[in-house]
Amino acid sequence: MLLFIVRHGDPIYNPDSLTPKGHLQAKALAKRFAMHGLDKIYASPLNRAQQTAAPTSEILGLPIETLEWTSESLAADSFFIKKDGAQGWIFQQNPTVLKNDATHTLVDNWYEADCFKGYNKDFKGGYERIQKASDAFLEKHGYKREGSIYKIINPNNERIAVFCHQGFGVTWLSHLLGIPPHIFWTSFDISHSGVTVLDFKNYKNSLTSPLCLQLSDLSHIFADRLPFKYNNSIDL
Repeated sequence: MLLFIVRHGDPIYNPDSLTPKGHLQAKALAKRFAMHGLDKIYASPLNRAQQTAAPTSEILGLPIETLEWTSESLAADSFFIKKDGAQGWIFQQNPTVLKNDATHTLVDNWYEADCFKGYNKDFKGGYERIQKASDAFLEKHGYKREGSIYKIINPNNERIAVFCHQGFGVTWLSHLLGIPPHIFWTSFDISHSGVTVLDFKNYKNSLTSPLCLQLSDLSHIFADRLPFKYNNSIDL
């Protein structure tokens, strides 16, 4: 099974929607997915994710199934912080605050690091919510989480796309790839309309672990000659 995790296009956060550039990115995504097709399309309930998925849904003739647990609003409840008069995601600060010699060896107990103290946030609970929902979602598609790997209970060759968000997406990916969130957050990111591809290969021993084939790929942007920038800030 191939799992495509797609960040929404260039957004307007209030009111929740896409910019004209974001709509062009969504159309470019549709052309990309039209090449090899998808079997299922899922999206966050938020409008910017739904609008990003819409052209792909239309070109492939597939419905968009809404996944409430992928909402950026729910992720923000756990990981969006206010500090020293500023606000943002816990990972939107100097990465050495979260990843350093003192925190690097923390794995399952990452939330006990000093950098997570002093906030009125349940970082551990927010992460566990995403873990639980992710495991249920993948088991529905034939892959049951057992510890750090997956038991293949119903092997398939489906191509599944989930249109979602940055804060949620990087947190979900940390769980899927078995990388502690504070390490993943400070090592990787996903750009507007970026496509991440995970391969759940169907091995004969009925066990698998997802392999990241692409992270935040933007080749569809280049193909459509759209502005090739990381989150509107860095020329790529």
